[in-house]
Amino acid sequence: MAILPGVLDRLELKFEIVLPHLNERQRRLLMAAEARLLGHGGVRAVARIAGVSESSVRKGVFELEDGGEVLPDGRVRREGGGRKSVEEHDLRLLPALLMLVEPEERGDPGSPLRWTTKSLRRLAEELARRGHRVSLPTVGRLLRENRFSLQGNAKTLEGKQHPQRDAQFRYINEQVKNHQAAGEPMISVDTKKREQLGRLPNPGRQWRPKGDPIEAEDHITGPDVDQAIPYGIYDTSANTGWVNVGIDHDTLTFAVASIRRCWQVRGQRDYSDASRLLITADAGGSNGYRLRVWKTELAALAAGTSLAITVCHFPPGTSKWNKIEHRLFSHITMKWRGRPLTSHEVVVNTIASTRTRTGLRVEAVLDTASYPLGVTIGHPHGRARRRDLVALQGDRERSGSCPSP
Repeated sequence: MAILPGVLDRLELKFEIVLPHLNERQRRLLMAAEARLLGHGGVRAVARIAGVSESSVRKGVFELEDGGEVLPDGRVRREGGGRKSVEEHDLRLLPALLMLVEPEERGDPGSPLRWTTKSLRRLAEELARRGHRVSLPTVGRLLRENRFSLQGNAKTLEGKQHPQRDAQFRYINEQVKNHQAAGEPMISVDTKKREQLGRLPNPGRQWRPKGDPIEAEDHITGPDVDQAIPYGIYDTSANTGWVNVGIDHDTLTFAVASIRRCWQVRGQRDYSDASRLLITADAGGSNGYRLRVWKTELAALAAGTSLAITVCHFPPGTSKWNKIEHRLFSHITMKWRGRPLTSHEVVVNTIASTRTRTGLRVEAVLDTASYPLGVTIGHPHGRARRRDLVALQGDRERSGSCPSP
């Protein structure tokens, strides 16, 4: 018996309204029920009206005839249904992948990936070369499922260090507590990275009108490029900073001159009854503990101010423990992010405007004095002494151990 056209029209309207709101299994069962009601030719008619294959409708008919189990809420297929994963089809895929990404001493020494970056693309290409058909997303999924993630190096392995390293830190801590309890000044000092002046790009971003970034040069070369050398003094008790911006060289004399200038302007006013001064610094650079010029200049400062000056150097490799690094310098760097340092005035004013919600206040001054290189201090017993140096270039921390407390 032929199916009447009117029945097919009503069925088409019904499918148009209802099918978009059903999941895959519900659509299949509804189409199967309608096909059984239509009788002979129903499967073909329903498949044509719904725009699906006849095999999908027949599958639904078989499910109705078998009286299939009712699936739990949220499931469209029974447990274990659907296409099998690639690692189930290729049982050697996962071991091959793990062999490629495991540590070098456990991996395949002959693998082309041993000396290359192990990106998802390279891993997929190497697996394909070994006969495993796999895509980039699948490689990423397998790595995540096996507890792999993108990671950098962890700096946890320490090199040679002083046998009294812990005692050094305890000694520094005791000195800091002793000075603070007595109301004596305690400062953290260091030189910030020297900056070339000009329309050079600075890392970071700042709010600007859309499509109107600050234009900057790629680089500036030449012997006459101006520079700024910020030497910082951070008062840990008062949470205040003083920055002396030099224009010549980062020498030992410049370092002590910065401390002297800070004491004359701020220290005498804030600590009028002080008899002692504690300075914490890193182990190298313009305030290195081995340098005779640094000690001589500090001795002159102590004599001129009548202060008993104590200097505590952090062991090599621990300069970031010095308070000035994360209490002052980090905030200055954030302050001038995305802004070319075109002049000394820009540097000084930007530093001086540094503020934090925890109360940090900073003063900055420009130091136009000349600090020549190669100043030599003779040995008290007449022995020759190599010159105490110079401007900081590259790594500012020099080798050597901090003196025992």
